[in-house]
Amino acid sequence: QVQLVESGGGLVQPGGSLTLSCTASGIRFSIYAVGWYRQAPGKQRELVAVVISGGTTNYADSVKGRFTISRDNAKNTVYLQMNSLKPEDTAVYYCNMRRLPTNYWGQGTQVTVSS
Repeated sequence: QVQLVESGGGLVQPGGSLTLSCTASGIRFSIYAVGWYRQAPGKQRELVAVVISGGTTNYADSVKGRFTISRDNAKNTVYLQMNSLKPEDTAVYYCNMRRLPTNYWGQGTQVTVSS
């Protein structure tokens, strides 16, 4: 059974930093593209960042230069380092693993940026 467990969300002031983690089990982690998505209230879920099995990364324009995605295949874990956080980054952040036709989601972790 595949499980993705996210952690690291919370409340942070504007300009602050958070690091999200997502650890997978029951899956051959290294062959999957792994990403982070987010969904704010009343909005569609959107891609934040993704890292493919070869290590190439891709970011949404809104987070480029502020967020960094990385993966540790030995630990079956993907990280999202978030710096210079803005109120508009407030959302539920979801971990995703994809290798078509399979697609797995974590349960989500809340990130709130507010003073």
